[in-house]
Amino acid sequence: MTTGHPRSPKPRRPRSAGLAVAVALLGLAGAAAPAARADAVDNAFVAAVKAKGIDFPSPQAAIVAGHEVCDQLDLGMQKSDVASEVMNNSKLDGYHAGYFVGASVAAYCPRHRSST
Repeated sequence: MTTGHPRSPKPRRPRSAGLAVAVALLGLAGAAAPAARADAVDNAFVAAVKAKGIDFPSPQAAIVAGHEVCDQLDLGMQKSDVASEVMNNSKLDGYHAGYFVGASVAAYCPRHRSST
């Protein structure tokens, strides 16, 4: 079953969209060792979401969307609200939207693992 891909949340929070762009640009300017770690994390994240049938136009699009989840959590949104936003702005059902949020947290913002 192809579940589609989450689109970036609607531009309700310009600050978070800016953070996603900044994170993407910072990833391009990193040093070799951190880049190698980032590549491993990115590869594992992309593989995890693909394994659940969550499709993106490119690996980079998946990575940017994963960072956007963390940006929303950093702004104080609850994981369930972020998952609802992902679901409402994509073709993902609740299970896959929740999985995407969980995979994003595990890969890019483990500081939010214990938050609800």
